[in-house]
Amino acid sequence: MLDEKKISKPKVQNLILENREKLSITGVIDVESFNDECVVIETELGLLIVRGDDLHINKLNLDSSELDIEGDIVSCEYNDRESSNRNSSFFSRMFR
Repeated sequence: MLDEKKISKPKVQNLILENREKLSITGVIDVESFNDECVVIETELGLLIVRGDDLHINKLNLDSSELDIEGDIVSCEYNDRESSNRNSSFFSRMFR
């Protein structure tokens, strides 16, 4: 049984951006925070930060790992910081 736990399914993630207004994301583990200018998402491939204006979440289904965001999307950025550093301050991450 231990051998079965070591074999993990490959990490897969799709980002589909339509006209900079609708973003569909797969491989979503959790939404850490969100407001109308920023959505922070924990994904299979790391932390994903979506920035824009008038952002809102249309669909969140953690069972199927899917998330749909609508609004004026300006950027999508992966942040590969370690889990242990999630609570560290902005300046401590900047001056490593």
